Amino acid sequence: MSLLIPIIKVFQIIINLYSYIIIFSVILSWLVNFGVLNSYNQFVYLIYNSLNQMTEPLYYRIRKFIPVFGNIDLSPIILLLTLYLVQMYLDMFIVWLSTT
Repeated sequence: MSLLIPIIKVFQIIINLYSYIIIFSVILSWLVNFGVLNSYNQFVYLIYNSLNQMTEPLYYRIRKFIPVFGNIDLSPIILLLTLYLVQMYLDMFIVWLSTT
């Protein structure tokens, strides 16, 4: 059972990194949409496209179930909340494994 704890910790690190990717993707999309960053710049386009490819598959699945509220996209918020919930369950599972 104690072998599961490091594996769960690795999953938690991956979830944390993906959460940072989501936050950075949202901030970068705001900067591009408001004209602060030029999306024709090759470096900006490369990062923007890479982040979109990492996040869009999960956003698409969420958007199938969530209605559109004007121009506001709630899928990153829902995804972050879901990841936070998964982390909480993984923490509880680690505590449960520690006590058994």
